Amino acid sequence: MNQYFIDVIKNHYFDFSGRATRTQFWMFALINFIVGLVLGFVCSMFLKEKTASIIGTIYWLALLLPCLGIAARRLRDGGFTPWLLLIGLIPFIGWIILLILCIMPSK
Repeated sequence: MNQYFIDVIKNHYFDFSGRATRTQFWMFALINFIVGLVLGFVCSMFLKEKTASIIGTIYWLALLLPCLGIAARRLRDGGFTPWLLLIGLIPFIGWIILLILCIMPSK
């Protein structure tokens, strides 16, 4: 967890240059999903709905730049331009295309 999640947050928070391996990208995504799921569960069990929503929004905003940064580095490692992240703005199909691009092997 330290190598894949905390390292990205501490050392690569604003880093959009360089490369990220598939393992780094997917471990960050998995740990981020698990932390978000646990945070959402704990907040919904013990806090009011509005407070839980605020905490979830703060978590999402705090990890927005590291998520974009590691995705840009993963696209660069696959031989693509990081500007392809803008494909994610296309409703429905954009995220599927990005997922396929992030699965591609390194070049």
